[in-house]
Amino acid sequence: MFHKKAFAKALATLTGIIYIVFAVIQMVLPALFKFLFNAQFFGADVASSLPEFSFGYFVETLIAMVVISWIVGYLWAWLYNRFSR
Repeated sequence: MFHKKAFAKALATLTGIIYIVFAVIQMVLPALFKFLFNAQFFGADVASSLPEFSFGYFVETLIAMVVISWIVGYLWAWLYNRFSR
């Protein structure tokens, strides 16, 4: 059995960390960022359609990703616990 809140916090924390790492890579090594980002989509050039980095957009997206991943993590643990009975 998963503890729902702990699982949700762990998923939200990892999501936030991964997003911050990708943002730092985008600012410091844009070519590496483009390669890594596009690799997630099997090489399709998705990174070129991303907006330029802005701090406001970064914070808004970080908050949205963390909140959504917390909700998904909670629901995931709840569903797992229901199926594991």
